[in-house]
Amino acid sequence: MAKVEIYTKFLCPYCTRAKSLLAARGAQFTEYDITLGGPRRVEMIARAGGRTTVPQVFIDDRHIGGSDDLAALDAAGGLAPLLAPC
Repeated sequence: MAKVEIYTKFLCPYCTRAKSLLAARGAQFTEYDITLGGPRRVEMIARAGGRTTVPQVFIDDRHIGGSDDLAALDAAGGLAPLLAPC
């Protein structure tokens, strides 16, 4: 199973959308809530190449991007292969 990580903030509709899409595709994910900032936010920005918006999604340490990026990847048929077991 792929390692899926998502950085989120409380009450973020885009975060909810991304998590719902991942769940619908059967992905189990680790969620990092960065609502209050802190070291996880700094980590996210570094991993995401300077992006500061949420959500930021990573699959097997590959930066996917935000909610729109994730949805576009899914629409293009690219999400399922990334989530498939090795």
